[in-house]
Amino acid sequence: MPIVKRILSLTQNNNLSKHEQLVQGVIESIEDGTLSIGDQLPSINNMVEEIGYARKTIFKAYEELKNRGLIESRQLKGYFVISQETNITKRMALLLFAFQSYQEEFYKTFRKEMGKRFQIDVFFHHNNLTIFETILTNIKGKYGMYVIAPIQNQKVVPLLQSIEPKKILLVDRYLDLGESYSYISQEFEEVIYTSLVQLLPEIKKYKNLILYFNEESDYSPISIRVAFERFLKDYEIHGTVKNNYSLDTAKKGTLYFILGDTILWHILRDCVRKKYKIGEDIGILSQNDNVAKEIVFGGITTISTDFKEMAKMAAKHLKNEDTTQVIMPSKLIKRNSL
Repeated sequence: MPIVKRILSLTQNNNLSKHEQLVQGVIESIEDGTLSIGDQLPSINNMVEEIGYARKTIFKAYEELKNRGLIESRQLKGYFVISQETNITKRMALLLFAFQSYQEEFYKTFRKEMGKRFQIDVFFHHNNLTIFETILTNIKGKYGMYVIAPIQNQKVVPLLQSIEPKKILLVDRYLDLGESYSYISQEFEEVIYTSLVQLLPEIKKYKNLILYFNEESDYSPISIRVAFERFLKDYEIHGTVKNNYSLDTAKKGTLYFILGDTILWHILRDCVRKKYKIGEDIGILSQNDNVAKEIVFGGITTISTDFKEMAKMAAKHLKNEDTTQVIMPSKLIKRNSL
């Protein structure tokens, strides 16, 4: 068997550990064409018989090759070559809600921090449970690491727990998978409620307060709506929750709390057309900060976590292979839109 001969030839190299000999033997076999995509590797039992190394040594080597995205294990069938990208240190999957501005900011920072030796494949689930389950089922076992912004639904917990704790990092949203799993997440309800209380003097300038909340299009957690409705009740504020914005319906005396950027741009465009002054005729409060919101109309007030910092923490976690359990702080950024 050519792959076995390759590994045996490396046993003469005293500078390589047994583990390194196994990994290097497979990599060299892929690079010289001895192994191609779809080829099956010798089973662990066969490798034990042919080379004489302990099962745990061979298993560890195969796991490293899996982490690099070079091979995958198929239940009851064995190990198969799935990639020829031998220059990659680790292949990882990044599963996000969608490529919105703040998630794009996360990705760009994360990509930069990880460097060129890490291959990052990006997937989007759009807060759709069926899409989420399909993607995760299809990619499970094919990557060395999974960075996932989860849907906060208990139905996905067993699927996520089917991935080894050391190979998964939850970002953005929190979901309890158990004490051995890592996460870098946000908290929403208390942050939103506290921020609204801080803005009470500005809010009282307006006759009406409207939250545009749509779980499907905004990918927003229900805890934001809970915080908003609790605030209305506690401070006797006249307000309502709407599912969507109808064009040309912006009204003076209204403060709009907007979670999705699409609705934000529609309202701002209508204000321009009607010659409303932002911060006087109407108020704007937005979720998730970005560069555009710093600039337009003298700045849009936001409630946001630091997605660049979240990305840096995620990259550090992956490089150091630590256990990380962090709830990221969010802050109210006051600008001229109120």
